[in-house]
Amino acid sequence: MQQTPPPHSTTRRRILAGAGAAGLAAALAPSGTALAADAADGRSDHRRAARALLGRMSLKEKIGQLFVVEVYGKSADAEHAKNKELYGVATPAEVVAKYRPGGVIYFDARRGPDNLKDARQVAGLSNGLQRAALRSGARIPLLVSIDQEGGSVVYRMLEPATQLPGNMALAASRSGDDVRRASQIIGSELAAMGINQNYAPVADVNINPDNPIIGVRSFGSDPGLCAELVAESVRGYHRGHVASAAKHFPGHGDTDVDSHTGLPVIKHTRKQLDTIDLPPFRAAVARGVDTIMTAHIVVPSLDSSGVPATMSKPIVTGLLREELGFRGLIVTDALDMGGATEDFPPHVAPVRALKAGCDQLVLAPKADTAHAAVLKAVESGEVTRERLDASVLRILEHKLRNGLFPRPYVDEDRAERVVGSRRHTAEAARITDRTVTLLRNESSTLPLSSDPRDVLVTGWDTEQVATLAAAVGKRPGQSATPLATGAAPDATKIEEAVAAAGDHEVTVVLTNGAAATKDKGAAQGDLVTALVKAGKPVVAVAVRNPYDIARFPGVPACLVTFSYGKPSLASVVRALYGDIDPGGKLPVAVPALDEDEGTLYEFGHGLHY
Repeated sequence: MQQTPPPHSTTRRRILAGAGAAGLAAALAPSGTALAADAADGRSDHRRAARALLGRMSLKEKIGQLFVVEVYGKSADAEHAKNKELYGVATPAEVVAKYRPGGVIYFDARRGPDNLKDARQVAGLSNGLQRAALRSGARIPLLVSIDQEGGSVVYRMLEPATQLPGNMALAASRSGDDVRRASQIIGSELAAMGINQNYAPVADVNINPDNPIIGVRSFGSDPGLCAELVAESVRGYHRGHVASAAKHFPGHGDTDVDSHTGLPVIKHTRKQLDTIDLPPFRAAVARGVDTIMTAHIVVPSLDSSGVPATMSKPIVTGLLREELGFRGLIVTDALDMGGATEDFPPHVAPVRALKAGCDQLVLAPKADTAHAAVLKAVESGEVTRERLDASVLRILEHKLRNGLFPRPYVDEDRAERVVGSRRHTAEAARITDRTVTLLRNESSTLPLSSDPRDVLVTGWDTEQVATLAAAVGKRPGQSATPLATGAAPDATKIEEAVAAAGDHEVTVVLTNGAAATKDKGAAQGDLVTALVKAGKPVVAVAVRNPYDIARFPGVPACLVTFSYGKPSLASVVRALYGDIDPGGKLPVAVPALDEDEGTLYEFGHGLHY
């Protein structure tokens, strides 16, 4: 596989000029034609069945299929004040009956809907919502969706679901088998709970170290590596019997603006897009990805109008549908994000996205307003009946192809057996072990000896510091003291940590985002630097971005996990003591903080014991 140069300074400009394109054919070629041939007969059968269903649907039922909504509560019949506020009805089942949506999307309590507790409960919620859908209107089952990417950035389902590494961690292992199996495990557990659509994998190529929204969610900075692993992830989700979704088209990897709060502009030329951003999406299409999600980003080289890709017909229809030949579902990223709402209010955004070529509208704000706007647009001819029917037909085909009509319900007992099974948990641990990456190891600081010793575990964050310290303390002869300092330790916290380090034989310090934000990052760098100056052995563990080491390049030893989930912390402890030999290789380059100093660690760097 071709390795692109590190994405920084002059080398980053070489990527933008077109380096790294060679070798992508190998990642793209093997799957497409055979897959298309195998699917041809089934696709025509699904098309005929979908047309028959479409012919029996009212205009409002068709419009309902376009929308993916959130519902509040853990059961279909549980009343929740937020449902009343948003939709004028009290229960999730009543939301489904009122709007007859094409899909729902689950969230945990961090966003608010609080749909997820355990396997049996989620399966019961899914069954209840499917029952409500099949008792109303055209009686069409729901797409039940979730964002379960793996890792510790975008995930919804915590334990008892099996926790798998995220994309950049998996890319560090360089194992397509691990990517495929991780996706299969996630998919099989989601399917067991009645979740039939996962908005994953991320197909963005993260060539910008300052990217605030993608980062470790990406498979890295190399288009060839990303293309190969995106294809393997799609394959894994299919083996897990859940629909996959490549995102965020046409590529969100080179931005320093978060599209949740603003509207990023991607300045790549068309040649650069073909070289860097589009290969993973082409690979996903060739592998038979079910869905592609659009991004709220402006790409002037594709559409000079300045509208986000989600609202752009040249991008959605012209590039994705016609040029790339994608025949599956095109869904929007959440329409309540800043990148969509900034210039497109609730009565405009859904109509513009539909006109651009999107099939499903995710989380359109003000549901009554959004539905009325689409209805008005169709009745007035602004959106033709043919355009509406084309999207609804694809939605119905998708549901038929994924077996939702004969099998809308799941076995709640089986969900408990599958989700978080011993086999899955053991596999996840082995996969995670292969992702740990050793960037620096001066004077053979690692592995730590198993002789009795006192270890200080400090840094970011309270829960992670405590988890790691507890795991160290369980090892024979080891004792560990947790001392969290937070994301931005002040002088007092740093002095406290340095004093504690003097009473311990070795210090393990966790960092997160040290190179990403000036104030917080500088404070974490000051902590590590002060601990090193104290004279005792120090091991830094970057529990998210590998770029952290740029703040403390002189630290004796540095490990990267790309995640702060429990499995990653457990793998770190095994690496600290030499139970495993860190085998990860950087999926990105690590630039120095000062651009004039170039690159600290090249793409592919990784040490062994």
